[in-house]
Amino acid sequence: MRLLVSFAALFLSVFLLQLGLGGVAPLDALSGVALDFTAAEIGMLGSAHFLGFFVGCWWAPRLMGEVGHSRAFAAFIAAGTIGVLAHMLVPHPWAWAAMRVAAGLAVAGCYTIVEAWMQAKVTNATRGRAMGVYRVVDITGSLAAQLIIAVLPPAEYLSYTVLALLTCSALFPLVLTRAEAPETGAAPRLRPRLAWTRSPLAAVGVVVSGITGAAFRMVGPLYGIAVGLPADAIALFLAAYVLGGAVAQLPVGWLADRHDRRVVLIWLSVASVAACALTVVLGQAGPTAVFLAAGFFGFATFPIYSVSTAHAHDFAEPLERVELSAALMFLYGVGAIASPVIASVLIARFGPSGMFAFIGAAHVMLVAFGLYRMSRRPSPEARTGYVYEPRTSYLIGRLLGRNDDRP
Repeated sequence: MRLLVSFAALFLSVFLLQLGLGGVAPLDALSGVALDFTAAEIGMLGSAHFLGFFVGCWWAPRLMGEVGHSRAFAAFIAAGTIGVLAHMLVPHPWAWAAMRVAAGLAVAGCYTIVEAWMQAKVTNATRGRAMGVYRVVDITGSLAAQLIIAVLPPAEYLSYTVLALLTCSALFPLVLTRAEAPETGAAPRLRPRLAWTRSPLAAVGVVVSGITGAAFRMVGPLYGIAVGLPADAIALFLAAYVLGGAVAQLPVGWLADRHDRRVVLIWLSVASVAACALTVVLGQAGPTAVFLAAGFFGFATFPIYSVSTAHAHDFAEPLERVELSAALMFLYGVGAIASPVIASVLIARFGPSGMFAFIGAAHVMLVAFGLYRMSRRPSPEARTGYVYEPRTSYLIGRLLGRNDDRP
């Protein structure tokens, strides 16, 4: 209980941050349709978000070291709030892209600061409980962010004002907490090559995970509109995806700790291809069928990032695991930046099935590469434990205790 109380301010800030900035992507997609943006322009907004996220992951540890945790957090919240609030002042796709860069920057910066603060306060005895609550808060906030879109009308000043107020309110719990801010640790070096050196399959896996998650979350509303879902049903469609991914963590983690992780990864990608096909087939079968397909899609695709990172850490030395986590996050961002634009162009040209053909092709490639890698070297005898690894900041490996050489 003391642990929960000591981190209550951080967890509340994370929840409010998810509610505010987590709702921008689906609202932007729906608003873009209402304002006659092209599909490619709506996809560009998703790519802009991940571009800002990428920059924020790199810049946040350095800014935190220069001005401290609270001031840096306030700066990133201000950037995110401005990015959300300014939408209806300049309803143009290129202006919105710049605003989404600011929102992505804020997400990465705030998560980096929260995770650095938590890492400085947890011990090996409390790390598991702290991360358990942190994951629950993060996923709950993400679910709530999708559902809140059902009551926010698109392309209206009121909707963006509500999200901006929620984003700004995330400032109060952390800045007003009586807990003393920790000393700032050194930022991990960013060495993307390290991921490929330790596990080429894991490197490809996180890129495919970035392609999949970014396309569905940023462009998924376009698919929902194309198959006839109303705006409030699109919120449930996206929530079903997140919920399916959350439910998958326990059984997939159990399998990944007891079987060759490459086999688990290959079967997840096979299931992802099946989920893509099922989603296309059920597109005209009514809202319930579409929701079930989205849940299955999340169940199959969500754990791929965590299985890939666990496999990479099986080959890493204890002292390089934090940098490996940062390298894997970098590769995830590479896939996520490119994916929304490609998916939106395919939807515009080939219809709703275009996005899932693209995602399915990425997973077919991952299956083929996984089978190839299994022929190149055996599975390691000593393995790290599977953990659900949030895609939040370059510091997540440190918070998860990736420095420890524990089974």
